[in-house]
Amino acid sequence: MARRSWFSRAAGRSGRDARANAERVPSDLFEQCPNRSCGIFLYRKELEKDLKVCKKCGYHFPLTAVERINLLLDEGTFEAFEFNLKTGDPLGFPGYRETLERYRAKTGMQEAIIAGRGLVGGTNAAICVTDFSFLAGSMNSVVGETIARTLEEAAAARAPIILVSGSGGGARMHEGLLSLMQMAKTAAALERYDRAGMLSICILTDYTMGGVLASWASLGDVILAEPGANVGFTGGRVAAKVQTERPPENFRTAEFSFEHGMIDRVTPRSQLKETIARLLSISAADKVRGMAKR
Repeated sequence: MARRSWFSRAAGRSGRDARANAERVPSDLFEQCPNRSCGIFLYRKELEKDLKVCKKCGYHFPLTAVERINLLLDEGTFEAFEFNLKTGDPLGFPGYRETLERYRAKTGMQEAIIAGRGLVGGTNAAICVTDFSFLAGSMNSVVGETIARTLEEAAAARAPIILVSGSGGGARMHEGLLSLMQMAKTAAALERYDRAGMLSICILTDYTMGGVLASWASLGDVILAEPGANVGFTGGRVAAKVQTERPPENFRTAEFSFEHGMIDRVTPRSQLKETIARLLSISAADKVRGMAKR
């Protein structure tokens, strides 16, 4: 057998050294951008400083409900509402209770929503945030009731409300018609809130789909969306099975919705809090002027 050359032996050693070094690097030190046209590896600590936005392509990574609240509200001002609502299993849906327990253990949340109040730029506001990491942020009886009750709390306090959607799952199929009823419930609650003369701001994030988009997520006085967010009634795979014509390339994006007048502005994550604070300030000033005229 021919002896291996020095070069081949060195190459073998370097390959083994590289693999050994790779094994010593912590697996959570870097995160790869999911954008197929990018794919850059990002240092996790820097990514968090950049609000989980890719510094190369601008891809907005998902945020949890807690991260959203920390992003939008003034530090230390959030106070959660305790409505003591508990998710049931009205249809006896196979595996539903086990699924809920699995997601509770995974996320630390009881349901796909967090609601409460706090300050944004010094202005008092109520807030609801749905979290995609809990059953795709899908809306069930508890989620719908939480939104309705938060709107009632905000109306009683004469406070504006911020509704953040991370609800790619739409209405939750596990509760059947009871989930679909939340569309009407939340829409009616928003109508009553609107008649009280208060400001509602909806923020659409990736993903916002189905019955959520068809109800409360598209009914705010001001509708903002993060860049590149998937916004639509049905996902691409489902739509492909029923549509006879192929939609435009960017059909289900926040940018498409903005271009066609469905949302008011596509706002980068770094500008969200500043934009909301400005809107709340304008709304508060209008109220003062209105009271002065009386």
